[in-house]
Formats: sequence, C-alpha cells, structure tokens
Amino acid sequence: MDGKRIQDDIQRLKTSSIKVSGSSEMVRNALLRSISEGLTKDWSLIASANQEDLAQAKAGHLREALIKRLVFDEDKLASVQMGLEQVARLDDPIGEVLERRLLDQNLLLERVSFPIGVIGMIFEARPDALVQIVSLCLKSGNGIILKGGKEAFRTNTALVASIKKSAQSSPLGEHWLTLLESHSDVSSMLKMDDAIDLLIPRGSNAFVRYVMDNTHIAVLGHADGICHMYVDERADLQKAVACAVDSKIQYPAACNAIETLLVNRSIATQFLPLVASALQEKGVIIHGDEATSSLVPCTPYKEGDYAIEYLALELNIRVVEDLDQALEHISLYGSKHTDAIISEDKASIRCFMREVDSADVFANCSTRFADGFRFGLGAEVGISTAKIHARGPVGLSGLMSSKWLLSGDGQTVSAYSGTGAKPFLHTELGCEGSSLVEGELV
Repeated sequence: MDGKRIQDDIQRLKTSSIKVSGSSEMVRNALLRSISEGLTKDWSLIASANQEDLAQAKAGHLREALIKRLVFDEDKLASVQMGLEQVARLDDPIGEVLERRLLDQNLLLERVSFPIGVIGMIFEARPDALVQIVSLCLKSGNGIILKGGKEAFRTNTALVASIKKSAQSSPLGEHWLTLLESHSDVSSMLKMDDAIDLLIPRGSNAFVRYVMDNTHIAVLGHADGICHMYVDERADLQKAVACAVDSKIQYPAACNAIETLLVNRSIATQFLPLVASALQEKGVIIHGDEATSSLVPCTPYKEGDYAIEYLALELNIRVVEDLDQALEHISLYGSKHTDAIISEDKASIRCFMREVDSADVFANCSTRFADGFRFGLGAEVGISTAKIHARGPVGLSGLMSSKWLLSGDGQTVSAYSGTGAKPFLHTELGCEGSSLVEGELV
C-alpha cells in the first residue's frame, strides 16, 4: 500500500470516525452482533487463511509460543463471539457524566466521556486480538487502524474482510476501520499526527520504544510482561502450588504468565519439592538459583535470566529471605505488568499490594486473571504499564477521553470579575441522569 493511499484512507477514516462517535448505542450494538454472525458465515474462508498462516509459520520454524498465538480455531472463534456479545451488553461509554457542577443559577457545567477519535493499533500475530480490538473501538465510538504481525496477515485480512462486509449494511458503513499491510505502512502512520489521536503498540520493549521515538502522536505502551509470584512464609502451600502452576502453564505465551517464582526461605524446603514436581510434570524447565538447585533438580540460574520474558514452559525460581527482598527483586526486574503474592497473612498482603508498583497486583490467585474479558471489560486492546491515562487491561474506559460542557443563560465573565464581583456557587451535583448533549438540563 503506497504512502499516498494510506494517508487518503486514514483521512477518510477520520471523517467516518466522527459518524461513529455520534452514533446511537443501538446502532453500534447491532453492528457488533452483525459482525459476530458474519464471522460464522465466513468461517471457512477465515479458517483456510489461518491454516495457510500456520503452515508458513511452521515452515519458517517460528517459536512454539508464537505459533500458539497465531492459531485461530473454532475455540478462538467462540471466544471472540462471546466477547462481542459481552461488549454489546456493556453500558454505553459515550456521554457518561463524570462531573456535574452548578457554577451559578442557570450556569451548569458537566464533564462527559467522549471517544478519543482515531486509534492506531499495532499488535502481535494474534488474530483473536484483532476482533477484540475492533469490538472495543466500535463500542467506544472510535475509528481504528490495525496493523497485526505479518505472520497473521492472511487471517487478519480475512477477518477484516468479514467485518467490513457486515458493516456495509450498517448506517456506520465500513470506513471507520482499515488494515495496514507492511512495516512501511507503519512508518507512514507514525507521521500522521494530524489524523491519528492515539497509538497503542503491543510487543517488545524495543518495539514500543521505537514507536515512541518515531512519532509525535500520543502512545499508550504495553511492553514486556515479566511477571512474578511471591510465596510468603505464611502461604497455604497447596494453594500456592495451584496458583503457581496455573500462572505458568495455563497459557505460557501470554504476557501475564509468571516468569519468576520467589519463595520465602523459611518454607523453601517444604514447598519447592511440591511446586517443582507439579511444574516439571507439565514440562516446565526450571532455572533455579543456588538455594533452589540444592533442593530440587533444575537448570542452574545464569546471569540475565531474571530479565527474560520466556513466553514458554520455562520459569525462574529464586529463594528470598523475606517479603522485603521479594519486593526489592520485583522492583529491580519487574516490568510493572502483573505480580502476585500467596499468603494467609493480611499485613503481608496489604504491604505487597501497597508497595508493588504494577498495573495489576493480586493476592492468592493466578496472574492469568489480568485480562479484560476476565475483568468484565468485554475484551481489551492490551494491558498498559503506563501510569498516565489507562493502566492495566485497557477496555472501554481506556479508549475514552472527555470534554467539558457549559450551558448558560447569557452570563458573561465580567459579572464575576473586579469590584463587586458576583460569587460563584460551585455547587456539586450528582452525576446521575442524562447529560446536556442528551437534551436534559438540570
């Protein structure tokens, strides 16, 4: 796709996104359900495209973790269709009153939620992520530019063709969505700060940094997923084994799978044989520090292991002296994604939740719960490790901005300035009810 055509497509998309942002919830929900039905109708074409992508990936000897992400089978289809329905059932995020204040009689101020506008999404070779991203952008009233990993190009193309076909019969049309084809297309997109409001890159730290360094567009970054689980001295060991195993093996290629298990020294002798046996039974390769190696068979830790995001059946285990050393390790090696503590001690849990500076901080459960669908967000466009705007799983609320609405009756600022200035009331009002844009004045 040449640069001029990309620019024309994105400018047309920007115009179409205005129509989407002003559309009714009923129209957007109807299109979400139509997209779900269309995926079923077009399944044979989508499945065939995915088989071609998988065959090429295997011929190219891609890592097993990448091939697993690339699969789009009937289970994945059912999952994304469930997500489309869940997103359709969520409350309309557009026009929600976030603040309401009476500045003076007949001078009402509101801050209401409003779509960001046009979002550029660059993501890994995961076709199911494409459908999740589209569903959230459509529901939140945003236009979306998609660039998936080249390994999934055929599948992504088939999916977008199906979605566009479903959109043709909608009042919104199909031009609020476009799919880029190549790395050079991304370079063109990064320069379009006049048309694109937000970029969301998913991938390696280096890739996210590349995007940030080569654009003037705002970037919501999700980089590495180096996640930890700390097993405290007062942990329920059976609970700890179950959570650690699930966090590693339930889907090893996910960014919220743990890469390092930290174990309190006082329970190491009892706990490590239990967890090592359970992990190795599932095929997990353990990289253990000196203390771990003395208690269970494993691969000796080597310098740099704690900084690796394996995305595979490999796991570091380190024995730490106490909670403080565990917190120090997470601060040094973590990617501020998802970290968990297993403990029956409420004070330790509170300390862990307060001091771990990550987007998701859990207690006594698997890190795999860090997911937009599981959080009840319908789906997610990614997990943000940033602190400004959205953090953690980015669902509908993370794709919204806001605007201030002020409705008066001829008031002028001069009446509230200088000698004898009229005072403001600044009366806080509840946020319930319709907003000014919906025609109901307080």
